[in-house]
Amino acid sequence: MPCRPPPATAGFLPLSSCRRWRCPWPFSLVLGIGAAVSPSFLTVGNLLNVLTSMSIIGVVVVAMTFVLVAGGLADLSVPATVATGAILSLAFQPVLGTVGAFGAGVMAATAAGVLNGVLVGYGRINAIIVTLATGTIILGAAQWSVGGVIVYGAYPTSGDLLKGRIAGVPGIVLVFGLAALMGHLLLSRTVWGRWTRATGDNYAAATAATVPVRLVRAGAFVLTGLAGGVSGGLLGLTLQNARPGIGQGYEFDAITAVVVGGVSILGGQGSVGRAVGGLVFVQLLTNVMTLAGVRTPVQGLALGLLIIAAVALDVAVRRRGGS
Repeated sequence: MPCRPPPATAGFLPLSSCRRWRCPWPFSLVLGIGAAVSPSFLTVGNLLNVLTSMSIIGVVVVAMTFVLVAGGLADLSVPATVATGAILSLAFQPVLGTVGAFGAGVMAATAAGVLNGVLVGYGRINAIIVTLATGTIILGAAQWSVGGVIVYGAYPTSGDLLKGRIAGVPGIVLVFGLAALMGHLLLSRTVWGRWTRATGDNYAAATAATVPVRLVRAGAFVLTGLAGGVSGGLLGLTLQNARPGIGQGYEFDAITAVVVGGVSILGGQGSVGRAVGGLVFVQLLTNVMTLAGVRTPVQGLALGLLIIAAVALDVAVRRRGGS
């Protein structure tokens, strides 16, 4: 089946420019290069490791999709909410137990998301400035609550379910799969999803159509706060230790995956499926570079160029389409 010309919603990958994934040549290219670089690349063990490593950031990717589609630019408080979820999920274990401590971490991170949502959605303050500020505040509060030290889990076996396998699938992957499914259904099958697209596509027109645009945009940041807390809690339970910098770089990884997957940085267009596709592509590319012995700084340079190319293509396609 020949590849069709990309529509106005095209992103960097053909999974966003060709209907129903009919021409995923970048995936084929990465898989081919990976197989040539290392014989272990296409093994079940390596691919499962890639899937496992992307699952925690994948929860954030699902939520970040809503921020971009709603026209909220990005949430840069993610490293702080991830760290907060991880720190509190372990620090409060002796007092609240594993489940209670996990809930406390998620609630604290969600509170940061609510603050972001109110300031961005209702206060109409620039999202980049707001989320940088609130991220600093929430992380400082989390550090203060535990004395600014590395926190270790009180119950070393509390992460066994996440690290174990259910029907051959790692537990952490199942958590990510559930989050992705819920995010997909919310964005594609509900009124809230239609409101989210309308808000990001044309804020003024959506307002005139009585769409609760402020609530929708605020809700997107609440979702990223919630997702950051969940990801942090999962990360803390898996590693059984947490430090203030544990979430460093998560915002860049999430934005890269979402944009490379074809979710428009300008808002109004994109899907959770595309974002997950972008995440898989980026993780496979990173894995290939690691197996090839590419140094970490060079990997960062490559991913930076990738996101610049994705954003530039998105802007060019939107301008060409008259958006």
